[in-house]
Amino acid sequence: MRRLLALKRRLAHKGLILIAADFAQLAPFLRPLTPAELGRLHASWPGPHTWLVPARRGTPRWLRGRHDTLAVRVTAHPLAAALCRACGHPLVSTSANLSGRPPARSALATRRQLGRHLDALLPGPTGGAARPTAIRNLRTGRTIRGG
Repeated sequence: MRRLLALKRRLAHKGLILIAADFAQLAPFLRPLTPAELGRLHASWPGPHTWLVPARRGTPRWLRGRHDTLAVRVTAHPLAAALCRACGHPLVSTSANLSGRPPARSALATRRQLGRHLDALLPGPTGGAARPTAIRNLRTGRTIRGG
């Protein structure tokens, strides 16, 4: 993770997003949720909806940053979901860019921006969204990004 943060020039205190193929992959990182909270999550997933959810004690600080929540999403992207299923756990999701620069939208643009530092690149279609996913706080409903 240190290598990823250094590559992107991203500050560790910001935290990262975990994506998963299903909620069960995320559950070990989260505090128990109310039925209403679970309903809100399940109504938006799989899909491009990222939620800040209270993190379980012991969730690594390098993952949640300086927060007591963790940014999570059950992805609808077929390649990302297949990777999560293949490895059997959630994966860190981050845009393919240096911090503060626009996300790369193709394998070529990714190689141009990060190329020599990448171990591998899985080419395929992006999700098609013009902007990063919205991030909302599950407990307060507040939109943190996008929306």
